Amino acid sequence: MNIFGKIICGALGLALGGPIGLLIGVWLGHSFDKGMSQDFGQIFGNIDPAKTQTLFFESSFAVMGHIAKADGIVKKVEIEAAEQVMMKLGLAGEKRDQAINAFNHGKSADFNLETQLRDLILNCARKPSLIQMFLEIQIVAATADGEVSTAEMQILYQIGNAFRIPASQIDNLIEMVIAQQAFQQGGASGTYNGGPSPEQAYKVLGIPQSSSKQEVKRAYRKLMSQHHPDKLVSKGMPEEMIKVATEKSQEIQSAYDMIKKQNGF
Repeated sequence: MNIFGKIICGALGLALGGPIGLLIGVWLGHSFDKGMSQDFGQIFGNIDPAKTQTLFFESSFAVMGHIAKADGIVKKVEIEAAEQVMMKLGLAGEKRDQAINAFNHGKSADFNLETQLRDLILNCARKPSLIQMFLEIQIVAATADGEVSTAEMQILYQIGNAFRIPASQIDNLIEMVIAQQAFQQGGASGTYNGGPSPEQAYKVLGIPQSSSKQEVKRAYRKLMSQHHPDKLVSKGMPEEMIKVATEKSQEIQSAYDMIKKQNGF
């Protein structure tokens, strides 16, 4: 039972407003203690890894469906993108059905994004790398048709706001994910045959082209740490979705190799 709020607020109320202030302070303290026993307790208490994995999996596909429906009509290419993610993850049987059901729920008229994200936020509050992976998955869904519409951008900003991530950081993540996709398609072969460019390589690492050798290495190590499959699993990412993190790591590695080759280090 939490009583610290009652004690602190009660003492302050007594000092500032006498007996009446004491009563008001105790009442305010009770409200604070009640909040601490609910949401804050979930954030700072022990988190069940299995619950986090389930929430991450279902939320990923549900929000993916919500983004696909953002423009009013779910396009064929957006459905294909979701199916490609399922195939890439090797989902079959019950897991595939679970992903499809979540996707369909996300594109339904009664889907509530805020409600869907609430438990995920509580379970991922101290796991920024897991939050970033969730956002990257949604950005992949938003860019499935080659562009991010205004409606899709609003949803991405809404997700960012729920996780206290500013719009400017969401913009940077979108640039990063689009650049990563170029490496996924073309490897690190340079601009020949339509492959990725050095400019895109720097965008993958989220740094300007003027970055020093030390800054490049620092950005690379940070991103590789954030996308390390074993670390993400330990934080609650479903094992079925680790292939996404592995692919991201390969794209980051390819971009870093291009920059190293270009600069001779």
